[in-house]
Amino acid sequence: MLVTEMMRLALGLLIAAFHRPIADFVMPHERQLVALFRSRGLPLPDVVKESTAYNVYFSLGILVALIELARIYLMLRP
Repeated sequence: MLVTEMMRLALGLLIAAFHRPIADFVMPHERQLVALFRSRGLPLPDVVKESTAYNVYFSLGILVALIELARIYLMLRP
């Protein structure tokens, strides 16, 4: 069970470490989806800026890591 928690912690840290490549990979797909929905008549807001996407993915990685650190602490605490 502790191995699972450690893997989740590592995943959070990896997301935070590689937040720029993740955002760079996702942004073109998001732009295509917005264009597709707009061509079908569904008004959507503009795609977020790259700097905002970087901040979102970094924050998500840190949040996952902090939650897992708290879970590991509570699991090991008597």
